[in-house]
Amino acid sequence: MKHLFIFIALCLLAVAAMAQQNIRVSYDQTEFSLHGDSLATSKFLLSASAHRSLYYNRMSQYVDSLTSTPEGKKTLKEIQIAAWKVDSPDGTYTLDMRRPAPRKTIDLYVDKNFDTSTLSVYEKYAGEPGVYNEPFDEMQWNIVSDSTCEVLGYECVRAETDYHGRHWIAWFAPDVPLPDGPWKLRGLPGLIMKAGTGHGISLVATGIEMTDTAVPAIYQTDAYSKVDRKKALAEEEYFRNNYAASLGAQGIRITNADGTAYEAPKFIRAKHALETDY
Repeated sequence: MKHLFIFIALCLLAVAAMAQQNIRVSYDQTEFSLHGDSLATSKFLLSASAHRSLYYNRMSQYVDSLTSTPEGKKTLKEIQIAAWKVDSPDGTYTLDMRRPAPRKTIDLYVDKNFDTSTLSVYEKYAGEPGVYNEPFDEMQWNIVSDSTCEVLGYECVRAETDYHGRHWIAWFAPDVPLPDGPWKLRGLPGLIMKAGTGHGISLVATGIEMTDTAVPAIYQTDAYSKVDRKKALAEEEYFRNNYAASLGAQGIRITNADGTAYEAPKFIRAKHALETDY
């Protein structure tokens, strides 16, 4: 019954009969951590309508919404100080920024426009916000119809693609007829529920729901400069691997808690980059 409801609702959505009904999917995005060989998982949402979708981190979007106005910046600061404040017996207090508080740790937004068949990636490159566009047709799939698995109770079909330096294996649900998925992945006759590269990178749906909430906005888009994808990714890799050295050249020394020199973890393209063709 749940599958039938989702199927009917999305079909109506596709023909604009339910223009106010959208779909929201939560994903776990797992990649190799920069610190050793451990894996790190980030939480993302895919919010989609018949015309547009956005893949984003909820906390980052919340922080961006606050920092987009002077009043919001003030509110965010008050929330953070309240969370970090540690009172002392003498009436003074310190701020322990290790305590949980709203903060932006993920910069990525992937905005897909179904009307123009283009996607836009908003991210920070070498510390500066940048955006680039690319057409949908850069991603072409081969469907393996006799290979299936189950994700969140949906029977999913296997598909494969070579995209920007990596070979992706994805599993899409024909019962959810939305040609979209996590990150940049899209273009199959059903929602992509799970995908991976076999190199520690995986994107897995953890929940799905219909909602009347509109696809969120990306705040302060005028702060993003147009960039070339390959050049921006190369500059980001160089920035990560030379940040400590560049600060040292300015007389700024980064140390560990014990006073020893800090050595930044190496960013290895083949291990850490979602795209390796730059």
